[in-house]
Amino acid sequence: MKVSIITATYNSAETIKSCIDSVINQSYCDIEYIIMDGGSEDDTINIISEAAALNSNIIYKSEPDKGIYDALNKGIARATGAIIGFVHSDDYIADIDVVDSIVETFNMNKAHGVYGDLHYVAFDDTNKIVRNWVSKPYHKKLLKKGWMPAHPTLFLKKEIYDTYGLFNMSYKIAADYDFVLRVFQQANLKFVYIEKTIIKMRVGGVSNNSLKNIVQKTKEDFQAIKDNNI
Repeated sequence: MKVSIITATYNSAETIKSCIDSVINQSYCDIEYIIMDGGSEDDTINIISEAAALNSNIIYKSEPDKGIYDALNKGIARATGAIIGFVHSDDYIADIDVVDSIVETFNMNKAHGVYGDLHYVAFDDTNKIVRNWVSKPYHKKLLKKGWMPAHPTLFLKKEIYDTYGLFNMSYKIAADYDFVLRVFQQANLKFVYIEKTIIKMRVGGVSNNSLKNIVQKTKEDFQAIKDNNI
């Protein structure tokens, strides 16, 4: 199965190369890599274009957008893979066999979604683990306890987006949580947890890089809970 991996970038020159390298160095060979840039003004596009010149599976576009969820929605619309996953520009895939393990899990379990564990790492020293986000097998009751899988580790069949829609742009920070609540409630879908670190995430992302954003995300989380009747 072809896997589409989507990265949204904006002025990401400091980290985008390690992000790209982690995707193109995967042992799984059938990967379509889509990079949606929001009109970066630093060296991001040069780094992307250099990588694309050497890797025919990289597709990229740079244009103004309405934020990360708009960029991800554009990437989903362009994706042609049977499976879709995200690697944010400050993040990278934990090891070269991750995508292979994910595809194998889809095949063995006839799953609609696969997710795993995540490491928060120090921005300047990615060998330093700041938080180890260990997930668990899914049960619908977990949603009522505020649980969600680490969204960057979540790979879904493309048909899920075709059926249940894209990220809700009315959310500025918590559209991923809203999407998880919307999809994970569906009784006809099967989600499988693998005990494997999927993504390494540098600390300091949009949702937790300031007190203001933490407050904003909390408000949006409560709104998502209400909107999805949890």
